[in-house]
Amino acid sequence: MTGSSLSTVEVLVLASAALHAGFQVTVSVLVYPALLRAEPFGPAHARHSRGIAPIVVVVYGALVATGTARLVAGDLDAASLVALGGAALAGLTTALVAAPTHGRLAHGRTDALARRLTRADLVRTAGAVLGLAGALVAVLG
Repeated sequence: MTGSSLSTVEVLVLASAALHAGFQVTVSVLVYPALLRAEPFGPAHARHSRGIAPIVVVVYGALVATGTARLVAGDLDAASLVALGGAALAGLTTALVAAPTHGRLAHGRTDALARRLTRADLVRTAGAVLGLAGALVAVLG
């Protein structure tokens, strides 16, 4: 969907991809390193989980809504598929790895769980950045 004027769907997909990438990079660079060093860990993890949950709902809700709108709009080019794929990678990694790992971390931090969460977070960050790159190319290309 490239051309001289952007559709509302393109603008929203780009905006949600940028929001997602910014959120995910912040979590990777600032939030998780501080969380995983926190002492005592249990109360810090509980505060983190309560505080970040509404933000996760907004960010991933925006991705689902704009991704669905983009799919419905049709005429998907390769860059749009990359944008949707990056978001899907991050979302699936969140649902299948990060969220269950947080559930286990609620019972206590271990080195293995911290490594698992950190690896999952890197995958999510890669997905978010890939999604943003795809959205940018779809709009600018």
